Amino acid sequence: MPVAPRKTSVNLAVNLGGLDMKNPVTTASGTFAAGREYSDFVDVSALGAVTTKGVSLNGWEGNASPRIAETPSGMLNSIGLQNPGVSHLIEHELPWLREVGARAIVNVSGHSFDEYVQVIEALDDTELVDAYEINISCPNVDAGGMTIGPDPASVETVVGLCRRATNKPMIVKLTPNVTDVTEIARAAVSAGADALSLINTLLGMAIDARRRRPQLARVVGGLSGPAVKPVALRMVWEVHNAVDVPLLGMGGISSGTDAVEFMLAGATAVAVGTANFVNPTATVDVLEGIIDYCEETGVQDVNELIGALQC
Repeated sequence: MPVAPRKTSVNLAVNLGGLDMKNPVTTASGTFAAGREYSDFVDVSALGAVTTKGVSLNGWEGNASPRIAETPSGMLNSIGLQNPGVSHLIEHELPWLREVGARAIVNVSGHSFDEYVQVIEALDDTELVDAYEINISCPNVDAGGMTIGPDPASVETVVGLCRRATNKPMIVKLTPNVTDVTEIARAAVSAGADALSLINTLLGMAIDARRRRPQLARVVGGLSGPAVKPVALRMVWEVHNAVDVPLLGMGGISSGTDAVEFMLAGATAVAVGTANFVNPTATVDVLEGIIDYCEETGVQDVNELIGALQC
């Protein structure tokens, strides 16, 4: 039977930039597909939302193999946003999410400004999307992603175009591979972002010393997992103090305590990513851990935790 969180008197509901969530836990894009593969393990409708894998206008093959490498306390990936395209998501995955009663955040990707807009326009023609996460920060594609995310002017342009294409809640996903993440955050908010998500993966690499070759075909990839959590917490805290929109925090979350730390740093909601690969019930386990923390410390409303860090 799929695992669901226990009932509690704690109010777990949060609002992420206009998206009402029954609790503050969603999935990190690219780690949970669209939920169907995990539905044997967890009740996906019990999550605050399911964030889909990044989708483009047409299918992308992704990068050459090998494109996954284990690292101490984490992993590197160079998948390259492989996906079958927006039509497949609309025809097969989003109707399933609606059928099981899950809220859907669609991660939108593109190789150009126009492609981001076209993906949103295709999705906005349906009633199957609750919010968008605009992915301007993937380090594993040669156009879009990291070519946009570090430049405030490009961020303003793409976010502004996406904003004009939809009235639905729009979350912009920030890259950590910048000198000052608050500069990028301000650019996204000024262009119309309702919320921000951070962090995406850190650019890294792994070497096979015996073969004297890189472990990834693309040489570099995105580092995720517990190893990035201190960086992610710092950036969430910085952005919380710089802008006045809700934040979706992620980066190494594998327990309820991890999630609470992100909320104390300023996150309204959290996303569980790499932990899903080692523990298919990680999302519900994190939610249970949040409930445990609130009950043990007398917190009646999870919103009390947001930005409650005492410095």
